[in-house]
Amino acid sequence: MIMNPKSVIVIGAGIGGIVAATHLARRGLKVIVVEKNSRAGGRCDRLSREGHHFDTGPTLLVMPLLYEAEFRALGTSMPEMLDLQRVDPTYHLVFDDGSQLALTSDMKSMQEQLETFEAGSFQGLLRYMDEGHRHYHLGIEKLVNRDFRKASEFFALNNLPLLHQLKPLVNHYGNMSAYFDDPRLKAAFTFQDVYMGLSPFEAPATFSMMPYTELAHGVWYPKGGMYSVVEALVGLARDAGVEFVFDSAVNQIDVNAAHARGVILANGQRLGSDAVLANADLPYVYNDLLPEDNLANSLARKRFSCSVISFFWGLDKTYEKLGPHTLFLASDYRENFERIIRDLSLPANPSLYIHAPARLDPSMSPRGQDTLIAIVPVGHMSGNGEQDWGALRDEARRQVFRRLSILGITDLESHIKFETTFTPPAWRKRYNLMKGSTHGLCHNLTQLGYFRPRNRHSRYHNLYFTGASTHPGTGMPTAMVSGRLSAQRILDDFQYE
Repeated sequence: MIMNPKSVIVIGAGIGGIVAATHLARRGLKVIVVEKNSRAGGRCDRLSREGHHFDTGPTLLVMPLLYEAEFRALGTSMPEMLDLQRVDPTYHLVFDDGSQLALTSDMKSMQEQLETFEAGSFQGLLRYMDEGHRHYHLGIEKLVNRDFRKASEFFALNNLPLLHQLKPLVNHYGNMSAYFDDPRLKAAFTFQDVYMGLSPFEAPATFSMMPYTELAHGVWYPKGGMYSVVEALVGLARDAGVEFVFDSAVNQIDVNAAHARGVILANGQRLGSDAVLANADLPYVYNDLLPEDNLANSLARKRFSCSVISFFWGLDKTYEKLGPHTLFLASDYRENFERIIRDLSLPANPSLYIHAPARLDPSMSPRGQDTLIAIVPVGHMSGNGEQDWGALRDEARRQVFRRLSILGITDLESHIKFETTFTPPAWRKRYNLMKGSTHGLCHNLTQLGYFRPRNRHSRYHNLYFTGASTHPGTGMPTAMVSGRLSAQRILDDFQYE
């Protein structure tokens, strides 16, 4: 316990900010979290209307072992905080040729299904899972849970074997040829790269860890939806003594030549503190909250992740034919990602995802009605402003209805009671995400590990960062890791002042 408690202001009540605030408060610091929106969660938000409830961010809980570890670090357990059910099959995949695949941890079912796609492919899956097991456990231990405060910690001799063990220099999709020939199966076990805002044609093969953890450790769903994770974390933060101030936007971080002195709110109020931790989108912090410098320009030139167009529909009819997680994967898989990442547009035949939360928790919809979320990956906002987001939204909606017709659902449009839509400009406005990039900075090889922006400012040494665009990267469980690592950095710096 610190004898004379110091104060920390956290900008943004996202996952990383809440977790960092809790760790700091548990160690005796005075912590205030300032959030521009009316509730916590950041992009892991919730929309509710007429008895329908929608998660705006992640719609499933993956990497449960990481969640468990981070809840333990907060002094509690995941089962104590969340009422979880396992989702199996995890996804219902639908391909352009009408073939379907239910991803499941039931290996007998997987064998029967895979062999109808390609003879011998089940053995390929088992070998792929072996590789994913290695990538997951080494990746979590050697990369995700490490802070890399100095280059020597990353470029150490004992890390050299990782170049072979984690295959960071090998293309993920290309690596699939060692396991499958059928392009549908290659797509089925690489689409998870979209979680990192990446194309599997440029993602490192390291990310085989994602399909592995989904099948080995399970995909889960908490009662009340993914926002219940946010509510659990806020409860822990309040119990630790964290103060939340909502509906209060930060206009700038108050700095002098070498230090951050606090923040200035949109209403002109100044809040002073011994340290500032920014959980807002990192490029936004440098560009909008700090004095202009070369670091802001350098961040703006980095690779940003893709975005999504999300549709939130309240329906007056239930569509039991739709499982909780349905994914339509296009046959022109490569062209999909090229249109999104290279052209910053919408593919002509987009892959897309449908989530029906009431299949898992009936309270997410009124009785006899349905709640659906449709997510269509799309390029982030360009610098020239030439993208017509109204037209792209309408085309994305049309593509969703077209894909649903493959499953025999042809009347959904006529049963929509209301629609809420998030396009990249909406993501930018609502959550201050630069370029509307829903996953922050891209997770390509040159923006991972030590190469990802660090969690302390190089000039203002009492200004810290946490969140998707800092190490270790995007996602709810990794945001929890980010918050813990940033909190530990603050505690260490205070200890040695």
